[in-house]
Amino acid sequence: MRIALPAEEQGLSKFFAEAAKTAAQSLCLRAHCGSVIVKDGEIIARGFNSPPQNNAEFRTCLDEYEIPTGFRHDRTCCIHAEQRAIMDALKNGRNMQGSRIYFTRVDEAGEQKKSTRLQCTICSRAVLDASIAEFVLWFDDGIRIYDTAEVNALSYEYKTPKK
Repeated sequence: MRIALPAEEQGLSKFFAEAAKTAAQSLCLRAHCGSVIVKDGEIIARGFNSPPQNNAEFRTCLDEYEIPTGFRHDRTCCIHAEQRAIMDALKNGRNMQGSRIYFTRVDEAGEQKKSTRLQCTICSRAVLDASIAEFVLWFDDGIRIYDTAEVNALSYEYKTPKK
């Protein structure tokens, strides 16, 4: 992982702004997330978290389920932003090898929220499998650029990554 230099931040922030705009499309009742996949300085795919087909009828965000003790799963009904961005690239025949994925969340007012931790092993594996080279997140201490293999390893820790 490396933290982007201040001179790099302005160029990278435009991709976070696009990811935030994309997140505004989310129908999720708990979180609004967005991702963009960038290759050679061009956005090649976008994704936001939302129920399948972005259909509110499939939304079960706040439903309670009887889950057996010790059973690990993803409680959300949503397709994650990273997953949807990968599907967008695949549907449009875009080659993701060597690209970067930018991920962000926005609040109800559409304001970008800083990342606090890496946690989704499902998305980290999908990003790694799609041959995306780097995963980019904006933390309080700056924009962090991770190799996707590192993100995958850190996602299993379910805690704030070391600085």
